[in-house]
Amino acid sequence: MFGYVMPEKPELKIKEYELFRAYYCGVCKSIGKRHGQLPRLVLNYDSAFLALLLSSVAGEELSIKRERCIAHPTSRRIVIKDSGIIDYASDMNIILAYYNLEDKWKDDRSALSYAGLLALKSNFKKLRQKYFCKCVIIEDRLRELAGLERQKCASMDMAAEPFAKLMEEVLAFEPVCGDKDTEKILRWLGYNLGKWIYILDAYDDLDDNVKKKAYNPLIYQYGYNNETICEFKARIKERVEFNLTYALSQIAKAYELLKLKSNSAIIENIIYMGMLRKTENILGTGSCRKVEESV
Repeated sequence: MFGYVMPEKPELKIKEYELFRAYYCGVCKSIGKRHGQLPRLVLNYDSAFLALLLSSVAGEELSIKRERCIAHPTSRRIVIKDSGIIDYASDMNIILAYYNLEDKWKDDRSALSYAGLLALKSNFKKLRQKYFCKCVIIEDRLRELAGLERQKCASMDMAAEPFAKLMEEVLAFEPVCGDKDTEKILRWLGYNLGKWIYILDAYDDLDDNVKKKAYNPLIYQYGYNNETICEFKARIKERVEFNLTYALSQIAKAYELLKLKSNSAIIENIIYMGMLRKTENILGTGSCRKVEESV
């Protein structure tokens, strides 16, 4: 349920793309320095966006260096260093990755999920103590989600609600929420981001869920009746697209209320173009869609 929040690379200026990649590399380096090399494998684009957004809201002064890394040993890349917000994004990356792997392990008992849990377990325990209140809220939301799944909830909006509230909590990073208005805006942005991710992921996973007879709110809401997956997706596409487009519009409205002065071009690229393109790709071509180039 991660990795959907990406920039539309062709529309970025070179310096903007380099700065986004510096946040991405910064989160990666933070994970490696503070949690070890293996957890870097769970790094995703969503965490880079989280770091970029919160850093911009805080008006953080950036410490940028050029460094080599394991993935790119022959060239130096710019990396954002010594940032509490980068560290927070890297911590949330590990926490959410652990919960995601735990959910997959409960669903399919795959060896890969179990290996991932073992790799992250000690780091997760430390982070759960560090962010105890936040993790308790996240776990409450995941329990609500699991309950709706057991009940075979037939509403994508209701099923998406716990994850939306989970992401609301992730974006409400206390040091950045200097006033109630900023916190309220970040929570609303996070809420709609979570709703968009959940519903998009549900549509994206339809093929696999139908084959494995796994829960998916779209199957129950729109009454899948053994038609082909392509036929079912085509039948429900417009209604799913409406919900996704509405969530994106609310994300955009929340962003505009923040009135950011720094990094606005990159964030606008992600919100207005990258997330829209991701939506169109998944709704439009399904499993045949083009895979994005890694940053």
